[in-house]
Amino acid sequence: MPPVIQAAPAQTGAQPADPAPADARFVVGQDPEGRWVAFEVHGRAGGLFRSRRDAIDYAEDETGHRPDAVRLSGERVALRL
Repeated sequence: MPPVIQAAPAQTGAQPADPAPADARFVVGQDPEGRWVAFEVHGRAGGLFRSRRDAIDYAEDETGHRPDAVRLSGERVALRL
């Protein structure tokens, strides 16, 4: 089973296998159950979404549509509240 990237308020950021660009603020991916997740790398915002597009739209809206502010993860991710 591949590693799971987790975000929680106490964390200083997710540590994906391949580091996110310095200006990336949101990670979008699927959790172990196949649900779409978007979370802010410092654990301040995030959620579960019906589709990949919904998760990306949320993350893009939260980052003001800045280029490179949203990263898609090839790893499984988990949203922890």
